[in-house]
Amino acid sequence: MNSIEPDFALAAELFEKLRRSSFDGVGITRDSYGKGEQRAHDLLAHTAETLGLSLSRDAALNLYMTLPGRNPHAPPVITGSHLDSVPRGGNFDGAAGVLAGIAVLTGWVRAGFQPDVSVTVMAIRAEESAWFPLSYLGSKAAFGLINAGNLETRRADNARTLAEHLQDLGGDGQRLLVSEPRLSAANVNSFIELHIEQGPILEDAGQPLGIVTGICGSLRYRQARVYGQYAHSGATPRLHRHDAVVAVAELITGLYQDWAMLEEQGHQLTVTSGQLSTDAQQADFSKISGDVKFCVDFRSSSVETLALIDQHLHQRIAQITARHGVSFELGEQTRSAPAKMDTKLQRLLHNAARALSIPAMTLQSGAGHDAALFSTQGVPSAMVFVRNANGSHNPDESMALDDFAAAVRVLDEALRNRSLTAVER
Repeated sequence: MNSIEPDFALAAELFEKLRRSSFDGVGITRDSYGKGEQRAHDLLAHTAETLGLSLSRDAALNLYMTLPGRNPHAPPVITGSHLDSVPRGGNFDGAAGVLAGIAVLTGWVRAGFQPDVSVTVMAIRAEESAWFPLSYLGSKAAFGLINAGNLETRRADNARTLAEHLQDLGGDGQRLLVSEPRLSAANVNSFIELHIEQGPILEDAGQPLGIVTGICGSLRYRQARVYGQYAHSGATPRLHRHDAVVAVAELITGLYQDWAMLEEQGHQLTVTSGQLSTDAQQADFSKISGDVKFCVDFRSSSVETLALIDQHLHQRIAQITARHGVSFELGEQTRSAPAKMDTKLQRLLHNAARALSIPAMTLQSGAGHDAALFSTQGVPSAMVFVRNANGSHNPDESMALDDFAAAVRVLDEALRNRSLTAVER
């Protein structure tokens, strides 16, 4: 069984094809439910069809590429990830997990290996909420968690609805609402997602792989705003100013202080304000700003910690409002739940790494991943992280193909074990 080798050459070829098809002049753009993501799905579907895998799509146009098992009616083992990217992102975020699964199944097909239960590589739609402000959109749709209001959600770049984008690609939003969910805890054996690490932990530790223990949840205000009063920069004394820029700056600085305090108390947390802008039509060098847009992104493995930093946010807003005579509108709050990875699957992955003499450390994911949604829906789930220099969500992602190959070998071993064993959950 160990003589079966994943097809790393095919994976490398697919990475290059994805890069060429989605390079935007600066980085990689595969827009959710747009042309970039669709080109990637078409490429993977064609590849899987050539290999003789069974292809299907659900009402949300998630793609399932399956090697049938000897017991095709048993719940399948699923691996995979997403194919979309953030604007001007990198080539490996998400795609590495899909290509890893294809590399594994290609090796199995060529070796004539058939698992007991079917193994599916899933190319998931719209994981990146930079496009539609919904976490895990494709995964949620697969589990039947999309409602009519979600279909009217507008994409950030063009203000067209999710329903319109689905229709462009031959989908039907209404069918999505009435169709039986494709996935459930009862009809999925397990989900194992390979993904690049999007932070510096593996790089700093000199480790090629990580086995994930849990995935942080989030609490976000994506479209927050503060209103002050426009006034002349030279003619308005300090005590007469209602400066929106100063108010936002004070809020962000205060939240960073709260973050440091909570960390000292033992809380695991990140605080980010990744967008900040004055009104391009009204703001001016010689004006006090009366209008600033911003966002806030809190992440933690603890729901209680998220609630606590949210309290600090509202307390600081009340203080700043009184001090500067401004008003805040936070807009809609969005959330994703923290998730724990399955301990049996973690052990399976660690055992696979040891059997292959591949170093692998344990770590938590600060970024969100589709595996979190699978886990919260009751599916035993796990993640393998691959070392990746230069972070993620930028054009400089730098995953070494040797590290990728090591991770794929671990995934291969784990998938074969899981698909050949009657596992009691």
